[in-house]
Amino acid sequence: MVTLVEVARHAGVSASTVSYVLSGKRPISDLTRRRVRDSIDQLGYQPHAGARALASSRSRIIALMVPLRTDMYVPVMLEIAVAVATAARAHGYDVLLLTGEEGPSALRRVTGSGLAEAVILMDVQLDDERLPVLRAAGPPAVLVGLPADPAGLDCVDLDFMAAGALCVEHLAGLGHREVAVIGEAPGVYARHTGFAERTLRGLRDRASELGVGLLHRPCDGGHDAVAGVLARVFDERPGVTAFVVQNETAVEPLLALLRRTGRAVPEDVSVVAVCPEPIAAQASVALTSVAIPAQELGRRAVERLVTGLSADMADHEPRARDGVVGVELLTPVLTVRDSSGPPPARAVRS
Repeated sequence: MVTLVEVARHAGVSASTVSYVLSGKRPISDLTRRRVRDSIDQLGYQPHAGARALASSRSRIIALMVPLRTDMYVPVMLEIAVAVATAARAHGYDVLLLTGEEGPSALRRVTGSGLAEAVILMDVQLDDERLPVLRAAGPPAVLVGLPADPAGLDCVDLDFMAAGALCVEHLAGLGHREVAVIGEAPGVYARHTGFAERTLRGLRDRASELGVGLLHRPCDGGHDAVAGVLARVFDERPGVTAFVVQNETAVEPLLALLRRTGRAVPEDVSVVAVCPEPIAAQASVALTSVAIPAQELGRRAVERLVTGLSADMADHEPRARDGVVGVELLTPVLTVRDSSGPPPARAVRS
């Protein structure tokens, strides 16, 4: 392996000069810096990660906390994780993936040891037990999600309240007056997971404003679970003419069961989903949907984190403003496809 001394000899400078170029701890002339960088590139020198971390007090590692729960749609979580890793690498950071459900203890272990210098948290709950650790002089962090109280936190997410409202507005505009929501698994709501709770609030608030009847039922997903929920929905609300689905594993079972019971989509029943674009576009009936911008969320989380780290290194000033570091909510977009239309004439109220 090429050593720092060999780089210094090749560039015609001292070993300490090469070290300063790498760490940025002392000003070096542009000409010397370019000469050192050229030698590094030509020789293929790779600084030792452990030594670099000790020298700079920076590990250049971001810990990504993404609990992979059985009641969550894992492909979306992994798509965000891949986007985080890709964006982090572009900024010179590596990612340490934490997939367990240890919560605060894992956060303390990773940041307290200095293994990671910053954290990105996913699967954020409204009253997330990890947040007190971050607020108590925790590491720089960005949340992909929005807790009930974001004061002092840096957050990025889709505006799920607005997404729920968009779904109701679309269906109400078509003339639907009774809408059922096939939601996430019961455990997701039991944990008060932010995205699910906020979507439901947006659905309920806008339905109330527009005079639309709304029935919400959690669902474990899969054919049998969806069949049970669907039967209960029509027993309780026989006038339902539209469904909003926020459960990727329930999409195809719902469409199949509607066909089996003689309900055509969208002639008899409309279906709108909050889901990743490929699921909506490739469903057996192309779904009107609000897309989940997984890659954009991952990329923006890294950019917010790296910007904050750079600012802290430059002037050591806290970035908090009025008690809130920053909340960035991406505007949802509803794409109309084949699954939504006016309700059947017999269902329209006079």
